[in-house]
Amino acid sequence: MSRLVVLDTPALYYRSFYALPSSITAADGTPVGALRGLLDTIAGLADDLRSTRIVAAMDGDWRPAFRTAIVPEYKAQRVQDEETGSETPDDLKPQIPLIREALRLAGIPVLEIPGTEADDIIGSFAAQMGPDDELVVVSPDRDLISVLREDRRIQLHRPRPKGQWAPLTYADVPTEYGVKGGAPYREMAALRGDPSDGLPGVPGIGEKTAAKLLAGYGGLDELFRAAASGAKDHGLSPKRAAALLENEDAVRRAEKVMTVLEDLDVLYAAQDAAAVPQRMNREALRAFGTQWSTDRAVARLLKTLGGEVPPTPAGPSPAADRRVSKNQLPAFTGPSWTTSELWGFDLETTGLDPHTVHIVTAACVRLGKVEGGIEPLEIRTWLADPGIEIPEAASSVHGITSDYARKHGADRTAVVAEVIACLENIRRRGGSVVGHNIVYDLTVLEAERRRLGLPTPVADVLPPIFDTLVLDREVDRFRRGKRTLADLCTVWGVELDNHHDALADATAAGCILWAMADKHQLLASGSGEELHAAQIEWKRAQAADLEEFLRSKGRHATINPDWPLEI
Repeated sequence: MSRLVVLDTPALYYRSFYALPSSITAADGTPVGALRGLLDTIAGLADDLRSTRIVAAMDGDWRPAFRTAIVPEYKAQRVQDEETGSETPDDLKPQIPLIREALRLAGIPVLEIPGTEADDIIGSFAAQMGPDDELVVVSPDRDLISVLREDRRIQLHRPRPKGQWAPLTYADVPTEYGVKGGAPYREMAALRGDPSDGLPGVPGIGEKTAAKLLAGYGGLDELFRAAASGAKDHGLSPKRAAALLENEDAVRRAEKVMTVLEDLDVLYAAQDAAAVPQRMNREALRAFGTQWSTDRAVARLLKTLGGEVPPTPAGPSPAADRRVSKNQLPAFTGPSWTTSELWGFDLETTGLDPHTVHIVTAACVRLGKVEGGIEPLEIRTWLADPGIEIPEAASSVHGITSDYARKHGADRTAVVAEVIACLENIRRRGGSVVGHNIVYDLTVLEAERRRLGLPTPVADVLPPIFDTLVLDREVDRFRRGKRTLADLCTVWGVELDNHHDALADATAAGCILWAMADKHQLLASGSGEELHAAQIEWKRAQAADLEEFLRSKGRHATINPDWPLEI
């Protein structure tokens, strides 16, 4: 029998919820980003793992009473609604019933046991499987490393950079984390602590130190005995020994809370999973996809689980490009983004590092096609006093000196708040934003927001984003030469006057996007939300390709795959 795949479903749909923009909605306005992302994830996993035997584990209770009885603070800081005790964000709440319905229609058994977490279901599968069975646990949660066993064929399938997934087995744990297997990993995690779960750990002892101490002494019991006896080997200093003894009770309780149940009745779900293709309600699933604007994700799921072929993507054929086949790029359907407002966006700053520079000027410009070309319809520009000296190298690029900014610039906090509000207003108006290498500009804006203590994260207000750098690399990936804004203006026949003026650069980016869309149906025929989601995957693939190219030249560089903000 093929391998059994068990999904840590809540962790996966939360991951999709935070990875995709809130602007992805159904026709009635219901958010569906988490739904769409989860279905895409399941389809991709079924393809990669070559198995349709899938079980979706759910939380019967995300803060089970038997765990809060041990540690009352367990996950308490995650509670968003004190009245209901819920941690679920408002935009995610309506999607959870839809996720359950989609899984039901796809024939994927949903296993939810009252008073337990999905981790307990997964732990029970791991404990009860036969020695010849193969289990794949899919989760971004490192705590599930604890279910890996020497006497079972289990792997933890975890997300990695560049949109990839990678397996972790019992044999890999010593190399990756410095401890011997799943149970020792749990002991290390209890020492290290997990603030997101309300488990503080031992002050001054991080993951590497915890692993070294446990490897040296053999386990928690031996480590605490050594601390009490005054031992000083394996990095156990008097200060660490004192901290261990002071926090022993908290560590013991955390280790107990982290221990998953192993005796839940779960194996019947594995039998149901063997019948997934036969139990799938194909017609109802197609109708569901249409109703909730997840047609492409449903089509991909039908293909991987039910043997059906999804719509053919626009643009290059899969045979012509390995990445099109690998990433299942979307066949865009629905209204074109060109029917909504399009805004160009650009910042000029004090330097190059997006995490440390300050904003000097900013521009948002609404663009429209008129007879004779593309014209600005609305313009918002800002000049800020960045609060620091503007380096001469930066002034020589955008022409703004420190003296000029101090004399004429607005308060930096006010400018950052107004730019964020402008982006939010564009989203509310149903518009989209385009910029060249816009990941830089949005990362700068978020870094400024954090430094200034402003409340609303940039990611929470973003409309669909278009990045002419990512798009150009996708539609003309084999073209030689640089891909600066000026270079793209030359390639796409766009005039660029006053380069490095924020308004001029924002306008040029919009003109480039229109020129691309006129030539490439791949960019013209989809909704803004679909094109935004596609660029996330394209950027990951482009980063991976660039790393591979640099390595072939003997350069070992890491290219950040995050988009539209660098995290």
